[in-house]
Formats: sequence, C-alpha cells, structure tokens
Amino acid sequence: MSDHAEIDGVTLHLSQADATESPWIGQTEILKQILACWLVIDKRDLPLSPRIVGPPGIGKTTLAIAAARQRQQSVYVYQCTADTRPEDLLVTPVLGEKGTIQYHASPLVTAMIRGQVCVLDEGNRMNEKSWASLAPLLDHRRYAESIVAGITIPAHPDFRCAVTMNDDESTFEIPDYILSRLQPTLLLNYPDRDDELEILQYHLPFADEELLNLTVEFLQKSHELKLDFSTRDGLNLLRYALKRIAQDSSNPLSREVAWREAVERCLGEDAVDLERMAEQKKRSLGGTSLPMGLGDFFFDPDDPMHPDYDDDEDDEDEDY
Repeated sequence: MSDHAEIDGVTLHLSQADATESPWIGQTEILKQILACWLVIDKRDLPLSPRIVGPPGIGKTTLAIAAARQRQQSVYVYQCTADTRPEDLLVTPVLGEKGTIQYHASPLVTAMIRGQVCVLDEGNRMNEKSWASLAPLLDHRRYAESIVAGITIPAHPDFRCAVTMNDDESTFEIPDYILSRLQPTLLLNYPDRDDELEILQYHLPFADEELLNLTVEFLQKSHELKLDFSTRDGLNLLRYALKRIAQDSSNPLSREVAWREAVERCLGEDAVDLERMAEQKKRSLGGTSLPMGLGDFFFDPDDPMHPDYDDDEDDEDEDY
C-alpha cells in the first residue's frame, strides 16, 4: 500500500493504520448495531456515522476497532482534543528538505483516501470550528476541503466513520447541525460480571484467580453504586498489585495487602470503602439534604424564632 496519494496535483503523505489487536468481549448487540450503521443496502444508500457514548474506560474505542476488524478493514484513530484545529483533522503542512513544503494527511484523511475506517476518539472534546470542517464529510456530500493544501478530498465509497464520546461534563457541547450528522447514538454500558472477568483474564492471563475475583467484585460493586470506576481502572490496579507482589520474592506482600494498596494508589484512599464513597458522593450532590429556607440563614433550628421551630412542652400555652 502506497505511503503517498496525489489529489489535484498535491502529494499527500499518508498516516499509518492502528495496529492494536484486542477482541471485543461480551455485549454483542451493540457490535451488531455499529455494523448495521456501516451497511449500504442500495446504490442510493449511504453509511451512517454513529456516535458511541458511555463512561470513560469501558472500551468504546475497542468496540469501534473490533467492528472495523470484523469488516476486514484497517482502522485509523484520531484523538480529538480541545485545541484540535481543522488543519490537524485534515492536512498539515510540514517543512521538508531544502525548504520545501510537504503535506501530511491525518488519520481521518488517510482513511478517506484508502477506503478504510476512522474512529474520532472523544469527539466531544473538540471545538465547533473543527467540527464545522467535517460537516460536508458527514452528510451526503462525503468530502472534506483542505484550506491549507487548497484541495477537495472525496471519501472513498468504502470509507466508514464512528465517533466516541464520554458522558462526563468536561467536554464541549456539540452543535445540533453536527449531532444531526452523527446518528444514531449507541449507548455502551458497563459489562456484567462474567464479561468483565473475561476481559481481565484476556489482558492479564498471568493474574491468579484470587486477585482476579477481588478486582471483578470490586468493579461490579462500584457499577452497582453508580461510581465511576471502569474496567480500565481494574486493569491498572490489578497490574500494580501483581508488580508489588513480584517486587521482592524474599519478602512478598500478601495478596490482600498488595491489592488494597493498589486500590489506594490507583483510585484514591476513599475507594477502599465503596459504600462510604457512594454516600459521600450522594451527599455532595444534595441527595440527602433538604432545601434551605430563608429562616435557615438567620436562625438555628432550635431557636424559637426559626419558622419551623416546634416546642412540644409549650402545648399548655396554646390558648395564648
């Protein structure tokens, strides 16, 4: 496969495909949904560009990559950030030898030219100006215009795209005219116990059963309590625990001690007690507190002047 492509007399240096090999484990229905989005069922039909939404660290990018692998297509991943510019998304000029200008195609444009799959990772961290440059690519026109290179780049008929988005608040609000092009929305949830255990075993086949079970039970409890710990967090704390045990073979830490230390170091001391952490989170969100009235700002609840003050001992003075 050529490392270069020429469009309207401009030579583009193409990017390398992602070489990650990681199978998709469990939740087969959402995998089928992505593959359905990318089908073309008539010569007048067009593929869809779905957005995959869910908490960080549960495998949204892995899911999109697995769907591309199932279609036997190469995958190009572009990591979106708050300072991504339109030229970063499309074509970037680079100073070459002897002062010449070379044009480098982004992973997105490379996938467009080669007819492969591009995953725009964490798309809602990108600003509107950059999204605007992709508007014609994501509708029936299927092309992108590079102002820097002065060319219009058509998408290959086999080109497919998906966007992953975290459901947290540290992101930009994507304008409606872009959201209408990123359809449908596919929601990815936390895996169940069996799937999560299988994921841990796949990535860490050298981990013993006791540590695997401790980790998966911890993760499942955190999901139940609606805390933010993901499968990725489980892999990191499990890796650290295994390294701490293996560090000193003459005086190894017990599995329980190493695992608890891993939780504290990777996720914070509060994570050792998930029930308490969930209660603290609930209180911080106002889940157990009553709304304050004007009287709360001026009087103690036991003060007779407080509007809600109730003194049962003064029943005999009701006539007064």
